[in-house]
Amino acid sequence: MGHGHGHDHGPVTATGRHRGILTAALGISIVIFLVEIVGAILTGSLALLADAGHVLADAGGVALALGATLLAARPASGPRTFGWARAEILAAAVNGLVLAGMGVYVFIEGVRRLIEPAEVAPGGMAVFGVIGLVGNLAGVALLYRARADSLNMRGAFLEVATDTVTSVGVLAAAAVIAITGFTRADAIVSILIGLIIAPRAVKLLREAAHVLLEAAPADVDLDAIRTHITELDHVHAVHDLHVHTVTSGLPVLTAHVVVDDSCFHDGHAPQLLDALQECLTGHFDVEHSTFQLEPSAHAGHEHATHT
Repeated sequence: MGHGHGHDHGPVTATGRHRGILTAALGISIVIFLVEIVGAILTGSLALLADAGHVLADAGGVALALGATLLAARPASGPRTFGWARAEILAAAVNGLVLAGMGVYVFIEGVRRLIEPAEVAPGGMAVFGVIGLVGNLAGVALLYRARADSLNMRGAFLEVATDTVTSVGVLAAAAVIAITGFTRADAIVSILIGLIIAPRAVKLLREAAHVLLEAAPADVDLDAIRTHITELDHVHAVHDLHVHTVTSGLPVLTAHVVVDDSCFHDGHAPQLLDALQECLTGHFDVEHSTFQLEPSAHAGHEHATHT
């Protein structure tokens, strides 16, 4: 016996609700990328080039997130019983991989330029750095409120926020070169950019892997869920309890619930299903659930269970 919500239409995912914000952030990132590429060519600044590379990774990540929301909005059909909702998490994983790759590249190139410094035009570097900073601040303002709604929104915000920090680093390097002539400041900032990118990429990858491995959401206490269910009238035990996340904002629960034999004879089973559903939505914010109600004697017909 089961109870849950239908999937005749694709779910409105957390990222999908902010499609307009992502589109605006993508436009800003593309403009910053083009401006900084031109600046890197004109000034010879590795820091500008590194920042442009990171912005390109950001733009790619946002584009992936936007594409994923379009896929996630498609209705369930055939073997895809949850539609394309998981595409958002795949996009977050790809985004993390791109960020990690950029971090490694920037770090290695920064070390090379530290050993063999190149001429840099600090005035032009500062001008293009200011343009990048203004654009990144606009992106941060767009994404700030939506950052906690999904992995993709969080990833997009972290990337733009990191770009803001690196833009400040570019300006600092330009100031040092202009005042002291120490051109290695450009390479040092590039290395710092690589070090800043790496941990954020690892965090995003770790969270995406957590979802892809169908681990229980971090904010879900399985023991508390089991306790709440067993405290309901007519419930004796719970086993094969599984909770995972299809995509951000869409947790799913399944469980086998052992109940009084009388529930199958007196018509009480539907009421018990309603009580189980209300317990989950009221205490744990799990709206999609499937329960198998079992009499005690059914245990002998089950395969090895997961408690």
